[in-house]
Amino acid sequence: MKNSLCLLLLISSSALAQNTFVVRILDASSNTPLPGATAQIKALKRGAAADANGLVTLTDIPAGEHEIEMRFIGYKEVENEYEFPLKRADTLTILLAPAGEELGEITVSTTRSSRTIGDIPSRLEIISAGELDEKVSGQPSNIRTLLSESTGIQTQQTSATSANATIRIQGLDGKYTQLLQDGFPLYSGFASGLSIIQIPPLNLRRVEVLKGASSTLYGGGAIAGLINLITKEPTATRELTVLANYNQTQALDLSGFYAKRFGRIGLTLYTARNTQAAYDVNKDGFSDIPQFVRYTLNPKLFYYLDPTTTISLGLNTTFENRLGGDMQVVAGQSDNLHQYFERNKTDRFSTQFRVDKTVANQAGLTLKNSVSSFTRSLTRPGYSFGGRQVASFTELSYNRPQLVFEWVVGANLWTDQFTQQKPTPLPLDYSLTTAGAFAQSNWKPTDKLVVETGLRTDYTSRKALLVLPRVSVLYKFSPHFTARLGGGLGYRSPTPFSDESEERGYQNVRPLDLTTLRTETSIGGNADMNYRTMLFETVSLSINQLFFYTRLNHPAVLNSTPDANGQYAFSSAAGYIDSKGFETNVKLTYDELALYAGYTYIDAKTRYGGVIQQQPFTSKNRIYTTLLYELEPRLRLGYELFFIGQQTIRNGDNKPAYWVMGVSAEYKWKHVSLFINAENFTDARQSRFEPSYTGTIQNPQFNNIWAPTDGFIYNGGFKLSL
Repeated sequence: MKNSLCLLLLISSSALAQNTFVVRILDASSNTPLPGATAQIKALKRGAAADANGLVTLTDIPAGEHEIEMRFIGYKEVENEYEFPLKRADTLTILLAPAGEELGEITVSTTRSSRTIGDIPSRLEIISAGELDEKVSGQPSNIRTLLSESTGIQTQQTSATSANATIRIQGLDGKYTQLLQDGFPLYSGFASGLSIIQIPPLNLRRVEVLKGASSTLYGGGAIAGLINLITKEPTATRELTVLANYNQTQALDLSGFYAKRFGRIGLTLYTARNTQAAYDVNKDGFSDIPQFVRYTLNPKLFYYLDPTTTISLGLNTTFENRLGGDMQVVAGQSDNLHQYFERNKTDRFSTQFRVDKTVANQAGLTLKNSVSSFTRSLTRPGYSFGGRQVASFTELSYNRPQLVFEWVVGANLWTDQFTQQKPTPLPLDYSLTTAGAFAQSNWKPTDKLVVETGLRTDYTSRKALLVLPRVSVLYKFSPHFTARLGGGLGYRSPTPFSDESEERGYQNVRPLDLTTLRTETSIGGNADMNYRTMLFETVSLSINQLFFYTRLNHPAVLNSTPDANGQYAFSSAAGYIDSKGFETNVKLTYDELALYAGYTYIDAKTRYGGVIQQQPFTSKNRIYTTLLYELEPRLRLGYELFFIGQQTIRNGDNKPAYWVMGVSAEYKWKHVSLFINAENFTDARQSRFEPSYTGTIQNPQFNNIWAPTDGFIYNGGFKLSL
């Protein structure tokens, strides 16, 4: 009897020591369940996932205090302490809020909508502030590396000596990508030359990428897509960042950014000095990285007239002197044998003026104006080319945001004029004026369905009338699974400035014959699906699958063979280019570890006169992988791997695949961080496969560039934040 009583007391004591925790996890904005959300007691290594009603049950919890973490991918974690046994046995309710900018709950600028990215049917890719902070440490002087790490985007070097590069989206030439800053088209035509190797990343808040035909939004040029660089704005909290970076090729980057709001006045200021010594990695006597000195100064003033009116005025300035070629010539030791060089001098000025006014019912009026001037001179032995482009852009729009139906209407005027300043037998002067009107709408009839439509009509001074519709649909099947479908039209008015003419230095390139050249037009569409969930209650998984197609009609191409006078002319191809394929992006996170993997398949072909050829400089297969370990707020370690598959060059030759790898590390204190990077430490470069040039030292003929030319680069520096 005594033994039985002891056993009963032990069982009762054990039962009292074990407790149950029941919680319902809901979306904070909609109060809907989050199936798959998890509750976990890390100290006990015990957790469970929510059912279809958002309910999670944890059992066998010992008495005492326990910290329980509730989490779901794309939402902010909630950690609470509970004393067991609980005073009340009721089911608890926990509301999880979206995780903010890092995971996509930001209001995007590119589509002119006031909705967050989660309610935008257009497939926008966001390079967030956190990613930008990481990439600034790797390449603080320009955005080339930053853009090349996105699936479907390739930065193509077009000059062996100047290192000029353009942006190719989904296999199409760089001239078909529209580059914006805060919605201003500052880098078109002649000004696109050297642009991505001169634009700094330190003053950027985020980058928005819209792939596919998108001329409905900002007019001509966005056939392959558009990239919008969103700069930082001042807040009541001061931001002051100073960065210094140095690498083994004697590149020195010194830059600083300041932002602060003082009541009705706000100010941002970016300044930089970037220098580089000429560097010959393969010891063939010619520079693989040119020598340059560049100064940048970008002030911007904000005036908050009242709570409904904001006025801003900014100025961008860049001055650069770039010299590449024979290393002896660069060093100032030219002789009868060593004579080849290429010098580029550029001056870039642009203003950005903007007024935002909120009127009745939260409607908004926006006036934007920019004026830009870009002057460039290109000099080679016995030849020089140079000119000045002056462009302006003015836009007035009216936005009416509403919960269910939002719409925007507006009109814009765009002028572009190039005047050649260095005389040649074939001056490339041109002018173009475009007037346009547009209307966009965003309709959200239910919490699951969002429809976005747009229509633009442009009329150019070349008497071309373009009508450009666009439509996108977003459907949210569940908190885990969403899908988008969209398509639209694009166009581009031909100019003499393209990858092919840039490679020739515009030498012997004939002016445009506007009586025969046609406006380039395109049609494109894409569909993508996004799935996110939790694995094993601790690993978050996100998968995005995109399919795309673009057809470019009568593209303007520079003839590959000269005429009887040795001159090259632009003509409208008798056919079209089509690019189709898919992109797969996967993200896995576990505690402090994150794995990003991307695969791009592009099948881009030219179909001219019944002859089908592979689009040059377009690899069918590309892989990008990043493994990141981040111990907030101190340590960040990263490993990157790229695979670029076989590709063809302009003459049809096939070039082999190659791998590129890099590692990085950054350690942060309260106000200072130190960083080191080893980019391309496997030293993959084109000169390992073939010589950089043919011909003679006096008259080199540089081969098409299809792989890195600079090889292994290691750098280090510090960031000071106050």
